[in-house]
Amino acid sequence: MFKSLSAALAAAVLVSSAAGAQEAVPTPPIAHTLPGGADYGAVLASPVRTDEDRSRDAARMTEATLAFTGVRPGWKVGDMIMGGGFFTRAFSAAVGAEGRVVAWQPAEFIGFSETYARAAEAADQLPNVDVIRSPIGSPEFPAGLDLVFTAQNYHDLHLRPFAEDTAARVNAAVFAALRPGGYYVILDHHAVDGSDLSVADSLHRIDRETVVREVEAAGFQYSSEAAFLWRDDDPRTANVFDDSIRGRTSQFAIVFRKPD
Repeated sequence: MFKSLSAALAAAVLVSSAAGAQEAVPTPPIAHTLPGGADYGAVLASPVRTDEDRSRDAARMTEATLAFTGVRPGWKVGDMIMGGGFFTRAFSAAVGAEGRVVAWQPAEFIGFSETYARAAEAADQLPNVDVIRSPIGSPEFPAGLDLVFTAQNYHDLHLRPFAEDTAARVNAAVFAALRPGGYYVILDHHAVDGSDLSVADSLHRIDRETVVREVEAAGFQYSSEAAFLWRDDDPRTANVFDDSIRGRTSQFAIVFRKPD
């Protein structure tokens, strides 16, 4: 997610087959099977969100993403690695005054850039948002969350400066924080199928199967996925910050569920 983050942290601390077309997977009916779903169109227009947010909605497919998560008013949501707060603000609008958003900005990212510190401070000003700033391997999510969501940053758990068990520790923390039946939704940049974890550093991508394997190992059940962020024109071999593909990467969107 963060360009040059891996290299900067590393300094502080010290591909294979061509991509093929993927069969489209229909969007799961999560939002339609849960009563009281949010009006996602109204969420996009919320004054909680910025004009810059709205200018990015088409590219980020914000309304489709919110519908994919099934988030609704009153939910307690964890925004995992909040970055600039784009989805923190969207979830804040979606859950409303009766809901709560816990936005995690890892301490290492705050130390890396003042931009992320400012984003966390701004999110703290929203009345239904709490920001946590714990280290990358120890997200201090409260218990009883309905949803934990992360977009374009699961691969960051595998950046070289971090401990090898970082992803396992984070997935375990998410599992503990979710209520029984709660959802863990992961969006990230597609790597070429079968890629090893080195692409997290070199390309800021990750193999979908790696994510499924790691999350299921934490006790989650695979629930469903959708291909609304799939892009046929992304060869999945370029760094996501490369001008040839930036903002137009193919991404997977997967829902996992904590067993009842």
